[in-house]
Amino acid sequence: MYISEQQVSSVLTYEALIPAIRQALIDYSAGRVNQPPRMILRAGNADDHRNGWFGVMPAVAGDVMGVKVVTFYPGNDVLGIHTHMANIELLRRKTGEPLAVIDGRLITEMRTAAVSAVAYAALAPLHFVTPPTTFGVIGSGVQARAHIRALKHVWPELRDIRITSRNPENAARLASETGARAVPAQEAAAADVVLTATTSPVPVLRGCWLKPEALVLAVGASTSTLRELDDEAMLSSYVVAEARANVERESGDVILSGAKVQAEIGEVLSSPSAAAIPRDRRIIFKTVGMAIEDIAAARLVWNELHGASLA
Repeated sequence: MYISEQQVSSVLTYEALIPAIRQALIDYSAGRVNQPPRMILRAGNADDHRNGWFGVMPAVAGDVMGVKVVTFYPGNDVLGIHTHMANIELLRRKTGEPLAVIDGRLITEMRTAAVSAVAYAALAPLHFVTPPTTFGVIGSGVQARAHIRALKHVWPELRDIRITSRNPENAARLASETGARAVPAQEAAAADVVLTATTSPVPVLRGCWLKPEALVLAVGASTSTLRELDDEAMLSSYVVAEARANVERESGDVILSGAKVQAEIGEVLSSPSAAAIPRDRRIIFKTVGMAIEDIAAARLVWNELHGASLA
């Protein structure tokens, strides 16, 4: 069975996805997920940052198994083509039976934003003395839009959204669509919470622009040679990882700066009272994406379409 993006869109909501991702992150940190490192092969289509990659991401968790095959081509945005494209095969763990092949582009878009929403909901109460109200968005593409939608589900105090982009027209368009303001980079970076969601091969966020107690959601640079944050931002911050091993192995922001990961978000979710989340310094939540998030979302889609148990 093939499940198209249109079908995914008809049933996948942040109301259901955010709790599912939260549980998936807890399960991962608790050792209940079998997830090897993803395999990434370079496409060799270009000699610069446009060089795409092809990734294979398997995982076994709960009553399902699955694998996502994903491509990322940073140069596609100027061609009017999605930079990320994917398919997910979902299988029944008990018997190995294939259940569906699911278009993974929208799942990847939404689960990435849902991870950040889960992290925000966990970290903000531990970090901020009073609820933050301002959100700076660096980037104006798919993930910028998805994060604004997802975070509104967990951030009722959000009042001021500031968007900056290397393409001012795109920033203005997204701002108009979302009730935000298009602003210079420094003004976006001076918000309480800052998102970096770009395909830039070089840092787009400088530590000197950030508030002393900012929370940064860094989602754009997902390979070891790319980074969105400069050394000052990374080294002045308490770093929380989506998955410690993945971020230390794959994140250029961490590898190239020499920053250390101090906590994993699943650990914080499992025991907030034991988490040593500081109030007096910046926090960076760094993600590179992982298979269990895709499998959790794919399982949710399958259940919504079939209304059947996998047992």
